Amino acid sequence: MNLTLKKINLAGLSIMSALVLLLMSSAAIAPVANPDFSGNWVLNEGKSDLGQYGGRMAARKLTITADANGLSSDKTVNGQNGEMKITDKLSFDGKETESAFFGDNKKKSTAKWSADGQSLAVNWVAAFEANGDKVEIKGAETWKLIDGGATLSIETTSTSSFGTFTTKYIYDKAK
Repeated sequence: MNLTLKKINLAGLSIMSALVLLLMSSAAIAPVANPDFSGNWVLNEGKSDLGQYGGRMAARKLTITADANGLSSDKTVNGQNGEMKITDKLSFDGKETESAFFGDNKKKSTAKWSADGQSLAVNWVAAFEANGDKVEIKGAETWKLIDGGATLSIETTSTSSFGTFTTKYIYDKAK
């Protein structure tokens, strides 16, 4: 009789182990929700790496609205003639979108979620004229929420005939 109880206990342990493994593996393949960047954000200059030009082109404020298909960001930038507003639209499916880029110039962007769904990769190209020469800037950005969603990090590498520049803008969620 003692032997029968041991067999039952071992069988119970095997079933329990199988259930634990099943639960762990199903949690690993469960879809992860993409971050929601929606909200009002304010540049935290102290935590940001503003790059070689001191963040002259950094948006001081962002207002982002997002849904399952994409997002729209209204940026407030300090320009040569005071504050300017720029609106970017991004599609999460990798389709190209076009936005204004300082004046009549245009910026073409694509955006796609990372494999783990926790960051957004944005690639863009902008062209404009400077001193009679056509200048093209290519940029790659990584957007992600940090600090439990209270902070938005946007890391950018841009390349043009002027060189390669990197920035890391940190935005605090406005209360």
